[in-house]
Amino acid sequence: MGVCQSTRGNYLSRFTTQEAFDAYEAVRHRLPAAEPAVQSYQHANTLMDIAEGFDVFLLDAFGVLNIGETAIPGTAARIDQLKAMGKRVLVVSNAAGHPHAALVEKYARLGYDFAPEDIITSRATLLAELGGQRALHWGLMATPSTGLRDLEDLNLTYLDDDPEPYDSVEGFLMIGSAVWSEARQAHLEAALLKRPRPVLVGNPDIVAPREHGFSNEPGLFAHRLADRTGVVPEFFGKPFENIFDLAFKRLGRVDKTRVLMVGDSLHTDILGAHAAGIASALISGYGFFAGHDVDDAITQAQIMPDFVVNRP
Repeated sequence: MGVCQSTRGNYLSRFTTQEAFDAYEAVRHRLPAAEPAVQSYQHANTLMDIAEGFDVFLLDAFGVLNIGETAIPGTAARIDQLKAMGKRVLVVSNAAGHPHAALVEKYARLGYDFAPEDIITSRATLLAELGGQRALHWGLMATPSTGLRDLEDLNLTYLDDDPEPYDSVEGFLMIGSAVWSEARQAHLEAALLKRPRPVLVGNPDIVAPREHGFSNEPGLFAHRLADRTGVVPEFFGKPFENIFDLAFKRLGRVDKTRVLMVGDSLHTDILGAHAAGIASALISGYGFFAGHDVDDAITQAQIMPDFVVNRP
């Protein structure tokens, strides 16, 4: 089964929550395997109800810190409470579309006090693992207005409506999809059918929750091209273990049994925690499952968090 196709232009999709859930389920064969289901999970109102059991909190951004450009009420104060208890709090996010410095500025603007080194992104994960591929000429799916900070040492050409670069570049980086279009997707798929090349995806999300619905994210287009061309991309970010490896390098020596991943998505945050071998808490009152039956979704997916928490 292929990934659903959005019909509402480049940015906001027309996915309902169920359709977005189904789109993730359709690509389970490309995601890490879920651990055997736990017998049960605990419900809690806030993270303070379970804070004593953990020393480190890894927080997703969309659905935990913010919805689009709006901070989730009370989360900044909750993080301050956790820090006052001596807890370490990091952001672990698939926010690949913006340079690191821009994210630091964004979170400060929303009222969050994170040191730059405590924000771990899929963009940074991709860059950390490029290795010997840095010298390739890459075609870049990204939003030009966000700039090329963090990417300055790469040989890049923005992918737009001109088909020529799709044929000439040596590989593709899929980082931001805000200005991506069906025409550009068609150019990319045609180029890969003609000549397969590496495709690296800096944001595995299919959708992300915004103020007025879900946005289409690079993972949506990456899975579609895999379905249509047979070229399987390499993904960087949740639910893949590489982003957690980067987070643990940043943390240093910690007891993994005392680390909790907190997020709003079963298929990225909770499945990623399974891959990393750490505990997880699914936020149910905001983000992906807001207003929906999260228990039914857990049963359908058989991706079990350790906790379901109403709000951060």
